[in-house]
Amino acid sequence: MMGYFKAGSFGDEKQELLEILDYYREGHVPLIVPVTLINHYVRKYDEPYLKYQVYLNPHPIELQLRNHA
Repeated sequence: MMGYFKAGSFGDEKQELLEILDYYREGHVPLIVPVTLINHYVRKYDEPYLKYQVYLNPHPIELQLRNHA
């Protein structure tokens, strides 16, 4: 997904996202953390393709399925 963001304006944020992904891979943070960060970047950079990816928003917000263990 990072390939959809422009490299020049996404440099520091790319590093932050990579760190968060490492934390997720190591089991330190839940999946909702990197997904929320990616959603933030999608809105910030107005990335049209990623806006409509079901993976980033698979459930209606009212269900809060990713917020509970």
